[in-house]
Amino acid sequence: MTLSDTTLDAVQLAATAAESKGGEDLVALDVSGPLPFVDAFLLVTGRSERNVVAIAGEVEDRLNASGVKTLRREGKSEGRWILLDFGEVVVHVFHEEERMYYSLERLWKDCPVIPLVSSAPQPAN
Repeated sequence: MTLSDTTLDAVQLAATAAESKGGEDLVALDVSGPLPFVDAFLLVTGRSERNVVAIAGEVEDRLNASGVKTLRREGKSEGRWILLDFGEVVVHVFHEEERMYYSLERLWKDCPVIPLVSSAPQPAN
């Protein structure tokens, strides 16, 4: 299935928001084939519980401001794995240990990767 421009824009906006708060190892996956209720996952790593909460908050704020409403939020009080459900897009913000333990990339390895445009400054040569 081909993802809509709306979904791709939401994934990119979420990725940009996550990077702005120090999110690392961003991976976007097209899960529209195996999952009938969601089109894309964005996986992000934070370095601490506080960082995970900050990343999730920024992603939620930016997507809500653009008109993409949060349908469900889980895990915010623990700050180890926060799931943000925006309907077509689900954002998973992990602490490093949870990201390695649950290894969603391995679970969804057959799904196509969605290319992301990084907003992080590029190192000078």
